[in-house]
Amino acid sequence: MDVGLLYNPRLFRLLDVTNHTLVIPGYESFKTRDQMCVTGILGGDTISVIVNHWPSRLGGQEQSSYLREAAAALSKQIADSLWAIRPNQGVIIMGDLNDDPQDKSCAKILGAVKNPDKVKPHGFYNPWWKMLDNGIGTLAYKGAWNLFDHIIVSGTLLRHNTEGLHYWRCQVNNFDFLKDSEGNRQGYPLRTHSGGVWLNGYSDHFPTEIFLLKEVK
Repeated sequence: MDVGLLYNPRLFRLLDVTNHTLVIPGYESFKTRDQMCVTGILGGDTISVIVNHWPSRLGGQEQSSYLREAAAALSKQIADSLWAIRPNQGVIIMGDLNDDPQDKSCAKILGAVKNPDKVKPHGFYNPWWKMLDNGIGTLAYKGAWNLFDHIIVSGTLLRHNTEGLHYWRCQVNNFDFLKDSEGNRQGYPLRTHSGGVWLNGYSDHFPTEIFLLKEVK
């Protein structure tokens, strides 16, 4: 299943779309979703969104970690190639990454950190790390919350590095109507179906959202 990006053409003017295939040396037969890089004009500034769905944890988290680490390296490579052309542009890396903010793929390979204050322009800030620390996630398994649904922003979108479009805040949209209200999954995301049973729900993940600002002078 390919990834996609919905946008409002009244607010976002599309400039370019490229798709990048994840190739892992020694595992060339492995197939997963491409990473789609969409570049356009938002609020008068150039911004690129790298849309992802990283490899799953099938076979175990640790055993499959190398796949998501490779995906993180590809996302960073795409960002670096964008900055080689436009050093000041904003970059957003988003999607179901199948890892939490503190996992190696996000924290080490991509280098997305918890504290935004010292993030350099070509670094990354992961605003969801602190949210997960506070017990808020996007999916739950056996009573524990994970936060796989990231929207990670580059240092070029942080207020101390730019006078243009910049990150303001984030939220997990865990609205009541998106929650299961029965049984041992009470409070969890309400699935569309489970075990072959139609539940008339939405997803097994809550959606996430960020807000960007640009000051009008």
